[in-house]
Formats: sequence, C-alpha cells, structure tokens
Amino acid sequence: MGVEAGPPPRARHGYRQQKYRNIVARPIAEASVKAMLARENALFTQRNPNSHSLSEKAARNWLHGVPMHWMVDWGTPFPLFIEKAQGVDLTDADGHGYIDFCLGDTGAMFGHSPKPVAETLAREAANGFTTMLPSPDAAVVGELLEDRFGLPFWQVTATASDANRAVLRWCRAITGRKKILVFNRCYHGAVDETYVTIDRGRPEADPALIGEPRDLSELTKVVEFNDVAALEAALAPRDVACVLAEPVMTNVGMVLPEDGFLEKLRILTEKAGTLLIMDETHCISSGPGGYSGEIGLKPDAMVMGKPIAGGIPAAVYGFSSDAAERIRKFLETRTPGHSGIGTTLSGSRIQLALMRSVLETYVTREAFAALIALAKKLEKGIADVIIKHGVDWHVVRVGARVEFMCCPTRPRNGGEAAKAIHGAIDEAVHHFLLNRGVVITPFHNMMLISPSTTEVHVQTLIDGLDRCVTELRS
Repeated sequence: MGVEAGPPPRARHGYRQQKYRNIVARPIAEASVKAMLARENALFTQRNPNSHSLSEKAARNWLHGVPMHWMVDWGTPFPLFIEKAQGVDLTDADGHGYIDFCLGDTGAMFGHSPKPVAETLAREAANGFTTMLPSPDAAVVGELLEDRFGLPFWQVTATASDANRAVLRWCRAITGRKKILVFNRCYHGAVDETYVTIDRGRPEADPALIGEPRDLSELTKVVEFNDVAALEAALAPRDVACVLAEPVMTNVGMVLPEDGFLEKLRILTEKAGTLLIMDETHCISSGPGGYSGEIGLKPDAMVMGKPIAGGIPAAVYGFSSDAAERIRKFLETRTPGHSGIGTTLSGSRIQLALMRSVLETYVTREAFAALIALAKKLEKGIADVIIKHGVDWHVVRVGARVEFMCCPTRPRNGGEAAKAIHGAIDEAVHHFLLNRGVVITPFHNMMLISPSTTEVHVQTLIDGLDRCVTELRS
C-alpha cells in the first residue's frame, strides 16, 4: 500500500502484505459518492452563513469572488473564509475550528506563523523591508543554502514560478540551446513552457492554459516520467538546454521515481550536455536537503520555494560551480540592457531574514526526524483504513508528505495519474472531512505534517477518514 520515504522508493511495509494479502478490494458505488456530496454540500451551507455572506459581498469586486481564482477549487458551494491561522489551527468566519493538513499546499509546511519566523518578522520589520541592496544576512543565508542543499551559488526570487523561469533562461543562455524538456502532467508554477502535455498522443499546449499566444510545443519536449527510452530519445539530438523536473511528481497525485530512474536521468542529461534542474518546492518534505539530498542526486541547478521563508513570498534557485562558471563567462559577452531575470522585490532584506530563521530552525535533520516519524503513523493509519474497508485505494508517503489516491495501484507516470485523480469521490472525502474540522489539500488528497502537528491531530484525521469510508460503504 504505502511507499517508504526517500531512498529507496522500492521499500514497502511488509505487515500489510503478510496480514492482509488475501483481502480483495472493491470499488465504492457511484450512487454513494453522489449522495455524500449532496449531504455534505447542504451541511457546509448550513454551517457557514458568515462565509456565505462574505462570498456574496466579495463577488461584487473580485473575479469568482476571491482574490485568486484557484481559491474556488475546493469545490464547496462557496469559499470558506478564514479569520485566523496559527500552527495547524484554522478558525473560519463562523468560528469553526479546523486542523490544517493542507498547510497552504506546502507554503506553510512549518506551520502558520511559526514563532521563530513571526518573531523575526516583528523584529526586522522596523529595519526596512527592501532596499535593492544586500543585507548582512545574505552571507549567512548563502552558507546555509549550500550546507543544506549542496549547491554553492544562489539567487532569490519572490516565487518558485519566478525561480523556474529564471533558471530556464540561464540554461538556455549558457548552452546556446532553445529547447527544454519536462515530464507529462508536471507542475512548476506559472511557467508557460512547462504546460505541454502528450495526453492525446502528441505534444501540445495544455488546453487549460489561459491566453498563451505561442505554440509551446516548438520549444518544449515532453515525455512520461519513468520512461527511460523516451527520455533518451528526446535528449539524443543534443538540442535540449535543460530538463526541469520534480524528483517526485507531486501535483498529479504523487508519482514516485522507479528504482534507478533518477540516476539514469542524471547520466543521460550529462551525456547529452543537458543541464538537470530539480524543483524541490514540494519535495522539501523529504528532508533538509530535499529529495535530491536524501538520495545523493547531484543536479546542475535546484529550485526551492513556498516554505523557504515561512510562507512569506520568497524562493531561491541555486547552481553548481560548473554552471555558475559558465554563467560568469556568458555575462562577459552579454549585451548590456534588461536581462528579463529578477524583479524589484527579489532578494529583499525581509526575505533574507525570514529565510535565515527557517533554515536555522526547521531545515535541519533533527526537525525533520520528528515530522517523518509522525508522517509514518499517518501513513499506517490511512493504510489500515483502506484495508479495513477493502477499498481499492492506496497510500504513498515521501518524508513528511502523505497522500492517498482512490485507485488500486500507484501510477507510474503523469498520464496515468491524471486519469485517477480529481474524481467525485475525492471531492466527497474532502467535504466530509472539512465539515468535521479537518482540512486536506483540495487539488488532490495530500496531507503534510508540520512541527505543530500532534498525534492527536493525526488520529483525528484517521478517525474522520474511517467514518467517511464507513458511510460511503453503507
């Protein structure tokens, strides 16, 4: 059922295989799912009159009634308005409390307003937010980044999307190649070139992408994750500047690398003269060096966003010594003018102060040990619920990140995963838990463990899922 965190992904929990090997899983009836959705939507409306009223007022000025359109992707009749977030505790506009396992889809992985970060913010706020000049924290943060992630040279942006865009530009510049390669159904933020799929048999821009005027497939190659033969063929012409990848695909469910795949990815990119970029924005859950650090992978570049400054907009990207030297040589010949890389608020004083606080306090081996131990208990609890009810689901864990998928076997690539997620059953489970004070990620069934999460919180989630599946079965 579950997959062990970090290296090696092959490791499984034998107790489930031995004790429950004769259990035959059965799907849940579609009628039960529809009935639960109807009940839970009605209950949500009944419970949240203040959020309903706020939603109607907000709709007068905000597109879709929210400050950012994906805030309606929870699928509830109207958005839930949150008054306060502290640790893993949320309080909504109607005074209901929730245990948060979504944690801003990793942005608040170390908890909402964690005390060391909040204290740093309060202290440093009086010293200015941004100056377009480095602060004394810059040297310290640079050392911390190298120590944690193994790359010596770094830059700061406002978001991981910005960081990915910047790295793609640098890679194209120093290789002289225009094309990039991504994996089907990947997610690297709001980076246009990465929205290319092969779901209909040929590379094409994701039909959901809004307003893109170019044929993205001209400059982007796309293959399925874990497909070594397709990867080798795509790299063979030696026209790909870089491969941009998560070491574990995390935004289409969780798709783990098969044994040896990442090692082969590293070998094939080196052979083709292609730079390898690891986007660790979600995979930081694996450990203080990200997934790459846990397995000893040596990328040419790395991107890290979301939780790196405690949820305040900040991200970083780093390069190996060799890549950085190639950048220096390129800059010696560059025509003066706008680079297209970097924004005014990138590298600000407040970003660096908060990153220092996070790196020193939370991105440590000791801090992650506690998170991963509790995540293992959550993984086991969910697996036991699956087994108890004989549902054809499975659970996966990568470090402090746990996810269950409502399909019997783990997908091996993004194409398979996309067909298995975002179903009505996922929405029914989300709404059931939400109405009982437990929040999981709306886009898929992802849960994170933070330093504020307790065993009681984990058991509450497990018990809630047990009751949910009991009701679906009845």
